[in-house]
Amino acid sequence: MSLREKYKTVRQHTEDLLKPLSTEDHLAQPMMDVSPPKWHLGHTTWFFETFILKNFLEDYQEFDPTFNFLFNSYYETVGKRLVRDQRGNMTRPPLENIYQYRAYVNQQMDVYLSGDPDPKSLELLELGLNHEQQHQELFLTDFKYILGVQPFYPVYREDFEESKVEKGKQEWIQVWKGTYRIGFKGNGFCFDNEKGRHQVFLHDFEISNKLVTNGEYLEFIEAGGYRDFRYWHSEGWAWVQENQVEAPLYWEKSEGKWQHFTLAGLKDINPDEPLAHISYYEAYAYAEWKGLRLPTEQEWEAANELFKWGQRWEWTNSAYLAYPGFKKEEGAVGEYNGKFMVNQMVLRGASVATPEGHSRPTYRNFFHPHLRWQFTGLRLAR
Repeated sequence: MSLREKYKTVRQHTEDLLKPLSTEDHLAQPMMDVSPPKWHLGHTTWFFETFILKNFLEDYQEFDPTFNFLFNSYYETVGKRLVRDQRGNMTRPPLENIYQYRAYVNQQMDVYLSGDPDPKSLELLELGLNHEQQHQELFLTDFKYILGVQPFYPVYREDFEESKVEKGKQEWIQVWKGTYRIGFKGNGFCFDNEKGRHQVFLHDFEISNKLVTNGEYLEFIEAGGYRDFRYWHSEGWAWVQENQVEAPLYWEKSEGKWQHFTLAGLKDINPDEPLAHISYYEAYAYAEWKGLRLPTEQEWEAANELFKWGQRWEWTNSAYLAYPGFKKEEGAVGEYNGKFMVNQMVLRGASVATPEGHSRPTYRNFFHPHLRWQFTGLRLAR
């Protein structure tokens, strides 16, 4: 598939994901980490306008000068922007204008790509497409949270399947001590935080062939895991107490039965399905309760060909830091990953919300340890 065709496919997929939404759905922002669908639509369009069309298409006419303020996410280089927790207050411009904006930028991108595009712009195009795929995943997790805080368990799509039971029994996979090469290799796309392929020495370890399941985690809950400080980091224990956390996000117990909210509505907990929506604090505490641990991101990458992954982003016991030789790109795109390398933990794999073709074993996702609105789970090591 050519980049021009891929552009059309990726852009259309975003709009397809939003088809089940009402107009009112597009504006909700129940917490700062969740962006309204309307903002996702505008921001992903702004990316192509700002980094490609304004710089590479001769005589390009900006769609609306105010959109740079409204849809810039965190790029200080590009200028001032709307405060993150105010995105849900953006009643104007109306939703139809955002779709007009998308159509206009798509048409201008088609004009540009039909000519003789600058090679540097094609690198930015590849980054922009992967950026939009990140927002497709974020939209699904954001919108699940938007629905999850409403009464009566509204449904996004009745046929949306959030997980599948992993077949076979749990087994330990042996990985022998030695030197392993970590980081992206090849000629395809990767984000800058995957670069800097390097050697690491790992001691003998074993890693589970399966993710921790709902049923296994339920044992931790019923054993009083959320009431016993011994299993928690000090910061995690404070988080549990301050927020009165008693179960994973979206779980609730009614008439003695555990249920959880899904994009297909309220469902009974299937004990055999992989666990989701836990924080790093919870993942760590569960591992401590089991007398085991979380794998490091280096261990996970060294072993990833030995087990199936992709249903859940998997918490690792690694802080999000730069690889050897990492350096930021020049200009605004240098703000993409590097400036977030503090106070966050690495997750590996992918999730049921990850678009097709947007996962690889070197992909480094990262979030603050208390966050759990993503499809986050865990795999144990020892």
